[in-house]
Amino acid sequence: MSYIKYALFSLVFFSFLSCTTNTNKKNQKSGKPKLVVGIIVDQMRYDYLTRFESKYGQGGFKRLLKNGFSLENAHFNYIPTYTAVGHTSVYTGTTPNNHGIIGNNWYDKFEKKSIYCVDDNNYKTIGNDGKGGNKSPYRMLTTTITDQLKLAQNMRGKTIGIGIKDRSAILPAGHTANAAYWFDGGSKGEWISSSFYMNALPKWVVDFNSSGKADEYLKQPWETLYDIKTYTESIADDNNFENTFKGEDRPIFPHDIPNLRSKNNNYSIIKAIPAGNSITTDFAEAAIIGENLGQGSDTDFLAISYSSTDYVGHQFGVDSKEIEDTYLRFDKELERFLVFLDQQVGQNNYTVFLTADHAAVQVPNYLKSVKIPANYLSGMKLLAYVNDITKKYFNSEDFIENISNFQIFLNKENIEKKKMTVKEVANVISENIINYKGIYKSVTATTLQNTEFDTGILRHLQNGYNQKFSGDVLLIPNPSTIIYPKKGSTHGSGYSYDTHVPIIFYGNGIQQGNSKQYCEIIDIAPTIANLLKIEFPNGATGKIISNALEN
Repeated sequence: MSYIKYALFSLVFFSFLSCTTNTNKKNQKSGKPKLVVGIIVDQMRYDYLTRFESKYGQGGFKRLLKNGFSLENAHFNYIPTYTAVGHTSVYTGTTPNNHGIIGNNWYDKFEKKSIYCVDDNNYKTIGNDGKGGNKSPYRMLTTTITDQLKLAQNMRGKTIGIGIKDRSAILPAGHTANAAYWFDGGSKGEWISSSFYMNALPKWVVDFNSSGKADEYLKQPWETLYDIKTYTESIADDNNFENTFKGEDRPIFPHDIPNLRSKNNNYSIIKAIPAGNSITTDFAEAAIIGENLGQGSDTDFLAISYSSTDYVGHQFGVDSKEIEDTYLRFDKELERFLVFLDQQVGQNNYTVFLTADHAAVQVPNYLKSVKIPANYLSGMKLLAYVNDITKKYFNSEDFIENISNFQIFLNKENIEKKKMTVKEVANVISENIINYKGIYKSVTATTLQNTEFDTGILRHLQNGYNQKFSGDVLLIPNPSTIIYPKKGSTHGSGYSYDTHVPIIFYGNGIQQGNSKQYCEIIDIAPTIANLLKIEFPNGATGKIISNALEN
């Protein structure tokens, strides 16, 4: 090959490599980090980084962006974009078709009931007498980056998962974690764990639970951090697109938390206000001190999930004053935590990645008010429509066992009694349900098993389809079309408003720069594995984001 041909080939080849374009490279100090901190911000859209940029301080998001490596075009590559699925995919480096977590809840076609992703009655609550700790990660079929680090170090080093939500603490920490902790609300107001990990809470957790921090946070009303008149990036505070707390007449600031807590399940209200993020930071710092993380010769891993952003987004929506205030406050939480890491672990001794488990759709009714196509579907009406199809073509209304997460599960026994096949019934349903208003695509399980989709939203659907656990017909609604109450927001689709999230690497071993090339969320785990010089998670299908790492 001539030099000119080789040069042209190289130019074309490297232009197709994703996640490789970066600017302003500057090496951080290299060497094995003593602590890796994975931060997942629940329901964080990428545009929250840019939309509120002028109001962020220099020590939070801007510090990570200035001194770390940011992927500006990072996306989830599967459907459904839910919390449990997102946390699992980040840490396993693969999609639901491999790791087996296909939702937060899903219909189990073997047990004939709806199940929750981390429920496990083989274990009991550690920390109180409730059942909030009957949990484990056993439904996750593959290893995580946290598992691989433990294996690589012959089970040395500590791994701890922390999150207000149980699933957000348990799944990232993996099967080999030393501990996972989550917040038990209601009348409890305590951080708890499961006997999967331990027989009793460590003293530092008992001391934290006794400190009264949750009560201190709930003594204060939720007021805006800055003058609400300056919150020009969000819509009017008093609008018809937001839910209220129980006991409120209007969804406006200030929110009188001390008087609202009794009507909103007591301690559980802390999850739905920025203070939930604050107490998560408090607990993470206590864990680092209490467990001496980052102080040994082996690498420790702390997986943190900030969940209040999700609760606020669901209740008030993407464009609310509440979501803006929550992110301005979270920026300060991030700054506080980074300063703590500098002091406790050492500025060059830790590596951080920050991402989200999914993003969110703007409230469809708000979009409709500004003439953008959006809609709501009724789950009951959808079920009735599917039953009408089976009645018309098969003279039967007992072929449908369950519809959930935009998946249809067929009753195989009843179909066989009619001397028919599941494939035959699924094909007829798929061909006809496309006529239902609001449904954009319908695909049978057989099609997903026998056809490979390389691009587009059907590729996302295929990546989220698990042959063993998923339904017989899978549906994709129109953009900005949801099954949800008509106030507040949600997520779950394969559209960019749900898939486009931040990925930022920072600290030991990380280059300074950014990339505008397309990347996928499953690339995080292989990248961290390469940084730590350990094996990928055993189901990983992501790739190394090479330019995020030092040469």
